[in-house]
Amino acid sequence: MKTLIITADDFGASISVNNAVERAHRHGILTAASLMVTGEAAQDAVDRAKTMPGLGVGLHLVLVEGRPALPPRDVPDLIDGTGHFRTDMVRSAFAMAFLPDVRRQLFAEVEAQFAMFAATGLTLDHVNAHKHFHLHPVIASAVLAAGRNHGMRAVRAPIEPNWLLRLIEPESPSRRDPAAPWARLMRWRLRRAGLAVPDQVFGLAWSGAMNTGRLRAIVERLPLGLSEIYLHPATRDDWPGHTPGYAYEDELAALTDPVAREIVMRDGVELVRFGDL
Repeated sequence: MKTLIITADDFGASISVNNAVERAHRHGILTAASLMVTGEAAQDAVDRAKTMPGLGVGLHLVLVEGRPALPPRDVPDLIDGTGHFRTDMVRSAFAMAFLPDVRRQLFAEVEAQFAMFAATGLTLDHVNAHKHFHLHPVIASAVLAAGRNHGMRAVRAPIEPNWLLRLIEPESPSRRDPAAPWARLMRWRLRRAGLAVPDQVFGLAWSGAMNTGRLRAIVERLPLGLSEIYLHPATRDDWPGHTPGYAYEDELAALTDPVAREIVMRDGVELVRFGDL
């Protein structure tokens, strides 16, 4: 059986993103969205989500390039002079691994973001992290610890089958994901904890470039089991806080493409939220 979750990341980052999420769910094939609880448009996202009971809303933990849930004085080693999380993920990763004070601040911040999500009144559909920073073993431990207190049932472990991408675009250069071993370790830890984890995830190699043709081709060749495709839709490519080079409008067009929906129906693909599993 082929079961598919289609997720929009960065829900709550901008009104442009929220507009796209709502459009893609109401008029397309989007089944889930991952909420940035400290995003500039987080409350707008929550208000919209409450009018879309069929949309599975999860927590998109932000520990890089965003604002913390806790006051800056409580997480001084996680932030820079502007009060935002540090952008140097390598430096942050080493500090979290080896410095007890940084680990303590990290665990407190992860718990605070879970608590902010709980305060929205939404059901926690899933958990993942901005730039997949939850693959860091210490962050993964913080997620598992906080998740036990907040009803976490599903987490993304981003393991992408490169062979399938090569079938779609044979001319593309081979791509090795350096984080793949950490993703496999994460999947093992999550499943051992009794959590739902996709068998395969699509969106890494074509992050910000999941256009209509690529989305159709993945759905047509979808492997058996549980798959997740994640995208970054927005109604504008240049919304404040956007990632340069991302084709947000193209990703929204892919999600609302009627041919993609026809392929899902034709092939008997079951579209679900994590909470439906």
